[in-house]
Amino acid sequence: MHYLLFYEYVSDYMDRREKFRTEHLTLAWQSHARGELILGGVVADPIDGAVLLFQGDTPKIVDAFVAADPYVKHGLVTRWRVRPWNTVVGENASNPVRVG
Repeated sequence: MHYLLFYEYVSDYMDRREKFRTEHLTLAWQSHARGELILGGVVADPIDGAVLLFQGDTPKIVDAFVAADPYVKHGLVTRWRVRPWNTVVGENASNPVRVG
């Protein structure tokens, strides 16, 4: 199953992130190496949040990521939510649906 993690950032996120960025990216790449985090990054124009795509059997992997994330711990993330994503098209779709 795929899960989308949505972050909403504080208005001065770009000014504050550098102090925690290495730790955040280390956490993200470790999650990626375990096959959990597929893609992640900020949304732009304006940079006010991020979207991260996870893959796993349960959303617990996403909850663990959020609990360990320095951006969350240090208040750069004002709100976050996890949504299951029923992917049906693509090489890595969790529930492929083919027609024709």
